[in-house]
Amino acid sequence: MVRKMGVYAVLAFCLYGLFFYWYLFHFANTTLPFEYQGSKADPSTFLNGRELSLSEEYSKVRNLLFFLSTPFEWLFYFLILLFGFSKAFKRWADSSTKYKVLQMPIYLIWLSFFAFVATFPLNYINYSLSKTYHISTQSFPSWMKDELIDFWISYGTWLIIVPVLYWLMKKSKKRWWLYGWMLSVPFTLFMMFLQPVVIDPLYNDFYPLKNQELETKILALADKADIPAKHVFEVNMADKTNAMNAYVNGIGSSARIVLWDTTLNRLNDNQILFIMAHEMGHYVEKHIYFGIAGYLLLSLFGLYLTHRLMNWAIKHWGKELKITDIRDIRSLPLFFMILSMLLFVSSPLSNLVSRYEETRADRYAIEMTKNPEAAITSFQELSRSGLSQVNPPLLVKIFRYTHPSMLDRISMLEEYEIKHRHK
Repeated sequence: MVRKMGVYAVLAFCLYGLFFYWYLFHFANTTLPFEYQGSKADPSTFLNGRELSLSEEYSKVRNLLFFLSTPFEWLFYFLILLFGFSKAFKRWADSSTKYKVLQMPIYLIWLSFFAFVATFPLNYINYSLSKTYHISTQSFPSWMKDELIDFWISYGTWLIIVPVLYWLMKKSKKRWWLYGWMLSVPFTLFMMFLQPVVIDPLYNDFYPLKNQELETKILALADKADIPAKHVFEVNMADKTNAMNAYVNGIGSSARIVLWDTTLNRLNDNQILFIMAHEMGHYVEKHIYFGIAGYLLLSLFGLYLTHRLMNWAIKHWGKELKITDIRDIRSLPLFFMILSMLLFVSSPLSNLVSRYEETRADRYAIEMTKNPEAAITSFQELSRSGLSQVNPPLLVKIFRYTHPSMLDRISMLEEYEIKHRHK
């Protein structure tokens, strides 16, 4: 029975992968609707033939890797349970030390290490792909350093969360998910506060914007929007990527507006001011706080469903999965698998909300700067630097896009330009 379940799981993953290969490479239509052809949203008007071809090639492979990577995690955790590796990790942890307080961290390091090794090939293919298409400029040692930082941050975070969750399970088998969620609220806020000042600097160097004249213009925009900003931060990304980005993160006194140096190098002042106005739109409309509230609400339902699904799975397949009780640390791969599934299933909703907020920020930015030409050309340059599809396939947009497609963003700006041309 165990072998049969393993074969079915691998077969299901292969069929799933074949479906998305067929969908992305043979079925999905990314050509522009007739009414947008020749407009400023038409990539043929701002990309040359080679760039158009590379954009399509790169996007298809990158999207396929995205759709393969998350279900691969599910398959990994399922096989870890099915073939007794979780049981083995527990045995190795117990035999390594007589101190119970150290046994769970040892179990977790074994599980984390095997997960890192299993997912490394896909991560490396992603890195190699971005190098091939000249998106990434990062050396392998630098990339490997970031991967290891990711590993230890993830391990450290789960080392805090997992012991607390399993302690709560032992105290209250029926209500652990609720108590865990209540503790997650201050923990989430604390991590949001730490992100820009502790975690992000582990990967890159951050410093106040060196272009004082540009910073003065940005701070004037911030003052116009009643944003108490004192600095705009610049981050060195040119050694890692040719892509461009700007973002706002953190909460309270740790909140930062950040520009990648690649953005500064490739866009002019007017284009950068539009991008900064976009980020200010997020601040003014409190999108960060709405995002936190939405995340916490989803996590409440997610933990409840995880509780129900874990108990259901153990009841029906506990023998095959080598788990007799949800409170046994050997059930952790099942917890991770179900949590990952729920995040994937909920991503269309969270992405839809995010795209709405990004559209609001775009509208705020164009109303503030009133420079549609700078806005449109900045999006065109973003498309070029990241080789992103202007009109992505529907399933890609639903599951991947936290921002509107470039077709949606540029066409909205073009409508604004036409509407206000004679005013």
